[in-house]
Amino acid sequence: MLRHLFKLIWNRKRANLLLISEIFFSFVVLFGVGTMLITFAKYYLEPHGFNYDQVWRLEIRAAQGEKMPRTELDDVLRQVQALPGVRTAALTSGNLPFTFSTSNSEFSYKGRKSPVTNVYAADDKYQAVMQLHLREGRWFAPPDDGNHHRPVVITQDLRESLFGPGPALGKVFTWGDMKEAPKPEDEFYVLGVVDNVRMENDFGPAVPSVWQRLLPYDTTHWETANVVVRVAPGEGGVLQEKVARTVAGVTRQWTTEVRVVNDDRLSKRRYSLVPIVGLALISLFLIINVALGLFGVLWYNISQRRAEIGLRRAMGATGPAISRQFLGEMMITTTLGVLLGTLLAVQFPLLGAFELAPGFYAAGIGAAALGVYLITALCAWQPSRLAAAIQPAVALREE
Repeated sequence: MLRHLFKLIWNRKRANLLLISEIFFSFVVLFGVGTMLITFAKYYLEPHGFNYDQVWRLEIRAAQGEKMPRTELDDVLRQVQALPGVRTAALTSGNLPFTFSTSNSEFSYKGRKSPVTNVYAADDKYQAVMQLHLREGRWFAPPDDGNHHRPVVITQDLRESLFGPGPALGKVFTWGDMKEAPKPEDEFYVLGVVDNVRMENDFGPAVPSVWQRLLPYDTTHWETANVVVRVAPGEGGVLQEKVARTVAGVTRQWTTEVRVVNDDRLSKRRYSLVPIVGLALISLFLIINVALGLFGVLWYNISQRRAEIGLRRAMGATGPAISRQFLGEMMITTTLGVLLGTLLAVQFPLLGAFELAPGFYAAGIGAAALGVYLITALCAWQPSRLAAAIQPAVALREE
């Protein structure tokens, strides 16, 4: 039976070449969209590695041309933390979770180099606010004031890239592009290791991260200070107003913006979804056009092969057998198109394109093949029924 189907396909190779081309391009489109959607879905279901619920961020700005002394800033933090409804507050850097601000670099340890790593600054209370889960060691604490090196906490993925299976606690690493002997402030002492974090958006992978300790009571003067605050459940606009008034009570020249971190997350999610939805709609439009084209080509083929169908029916072929013949031809043609598309798709993991794990590409190939077979089966179903309904006397009389 298969040999006969291949012979029929070969005899109509010009017409079938068009079908194979359409199926090939459909597979490529479905592969790209499927891989993207599977990747985003997997990342979306993964934990963020920290707890953003009930966390606010404060952006405190000094007056134009002025700076905030650290002593006054610490006093603001103490007053904010004393407000009813505020659990704890921590000073941090400007690259806050789910914002568009980033700070990254590379690090090295004994010839091993890290990938691009997010670099954060945080004080001793940051871990309590963000509820990062410690896997090894501890977070910053007052005994670290006398540490000769800069105390840091790193994520598990950064630990693996720098130290491999060996111990990480107590190790000292440096910036990745150091060409001279490092200074003490350029040497980072590992205090702890936390779970991998996804602080950029809901659809992104975990990024290696490091938190450098903000020294307490330093002499730095800040133009803008960023603070994360964990509040009690149910707190809202009333407490936000109290926080703003508390900051303004230190000096009338400071301004404060209070934002909910979860609102930032939702806003970043909508921003990330725009290109995804746009690409999915374009791909859907292309697939619909391909499906309509396949349906039209199959319908035309049946009208051109009425004499062949009538002769087969006159020789005893049943209606279901005719229907299976057309479906079989279409499935074989689809398989040829899918095989060509698969040959193209497997080049992506081999070349390391888009830096995705091979499993994502394999899932995309499987989803694309399933989608193409489903589309072609649906397009071939109705024409095959029409072929099965052709009566031999009618077909042969028309010829």
